[in-house]
Amino acid sequence: MSLSVIVLAAGQGTRMKSDLPKVLHPISGQPMLYYVIEAAKTLSDDITVILFHQAKRIETAVRARFSDVKFKIQDHARYPGTGGAVMNIETMHNKVLVLNGDMPLVTSESLEPLILCDADIVMSVFDLDNPSGYGRVVIENGEVMAIVEEKDCTKEQKKIKTVNAGVYLFKKEVLDRYLPLLSNDNAQAEYYLTDIVKMAREDGLHIKPVWVDETSFKGVNSRYDLANAEELMQDRIKEKWMRNGVTMHLPSTIYIDSRAVFEGDCTLDNGVTIHGEAIITHSHIRSHTVVEDADIKNSTCGPMARIRPGSIIEDSHIGNFVEVKKSHLKRVKAGHLSYLGDATIDEGTNIGAGTITCNYDGIGKHKTFIGKNVFIGSDTQLVAPVKIEDDVIIAAGSTVTEDIQKGSLAISRTPQKIVENFFYKYFSKKSVK
Repeated sequence: MSLSVIVLAAGQGTRMKSDLPKVLHPISGQPMLYYVIEAAKTLSDDITVILFHQAKRIETAVRARFSDVKFKIQDHARYPGTGGAVMNIETMHNKVLVLNGDMPLVTSESLEPLILCDADIVMSVFDLDNPSGYGRVVIENGEVMAIVEEKDCTKEQKKIKTVNAGVYLFKKEVLDRYLPLLSNDNAQAEYYLTDIVKMAREDGLHIKPVWVDETSFKGVNSRYDLANAEELMQDRIKEKWMRNGVTMHLPSTIYIDSRAVFEGDCTLDNGVTIHGEAIITHSHIRSHTVVEDADIKNSTCGPMARIRPGSIIEDSHIGNFVEVKKSHLKRVKAGHLSYLGDATIDEGTNIGAGTITCNYDGIGKHKTFIGKNVFIGSDTQLVAPVKIEDDVIIAAGSTVTEDIQKGSLAISRTPQKIVENFFYKYFSKKSVK
């Protein structure tokens, strides 16, 4: 499609009350600006992001994800405002779509009606039951006649429920013609895109409204808006995966990162949290389990387990209060109360309750290798670096500091000592026969 896209991301976002640029605040795992660029990329091969406030920080973040996006720094000192932002932008195509970087819920599907509409200017609008606080869009015979700020509305105009959604499609020649004519003779001393609409109307150009879904065009200006947008994004993400075969129990209690992927028949119980680029295949994630950037295949995890980044879990059972970090488990049972970090554990191995891989010595992390068919008794500490070969039994309560050869039994315990009647002597009580 012959379309250029300009994304406005120059604002300070003061209402966020944050040192982080507004457009980099995350929603469901990604900066909100990413969603806008993703929607734009499905429509255009010519995308320019307009920056000013913390421009370098935003550009660095965007380049880490998108290699083919252009950037322009707004001359904010001389030309502030939305009109100033799009001045002197070189675009490849004859249609120019102007988006806002703080609209994370916008989609390519929601933008298509604007792009397909034939007019000199296309405006996105929606109707509000209570439009108080919004400028009204005056429409007659299918054409936009005016955008009137609420303070300037007549009594009749205040009854209008149609408001500006803030996304525009311009023919390139319209921008070329009217941008040089913009004035900052207003209370804010800024240059506004809406003034182009006014001038084009006066010159008899065709300006058509397109009604859009308010939800998709919702802007984020505060932490409250951010929270609302994330709830809407979560609903969208969960609906997508449920329609693709994922079972979710009490989905309103589940959090799923936008980058997570599910394959095959998966089930998520209540309270599950999925962070990052997790890939979950044919698995059951039980209540209140947290999965972060992990690959889980044909396995059950939880309840109340934590699978941390870099972990690969295959054909295994990870039980309650088990934490796995940067480890590869294949056909392993770890039923409860264990920490398995920087470990490789092979098939047929059973991890007893309370087992810990002691992977950190205060300076660096070290690896634990556990072979096939190893039985590890409860309350065992494996002090890395250490290698446990196949077919090994480790007795409960052992501390393993050396490699164990295939077929061995390892026991590391202090001798048990029993002092008869010590309880009664210590508490000065008589023994009851």
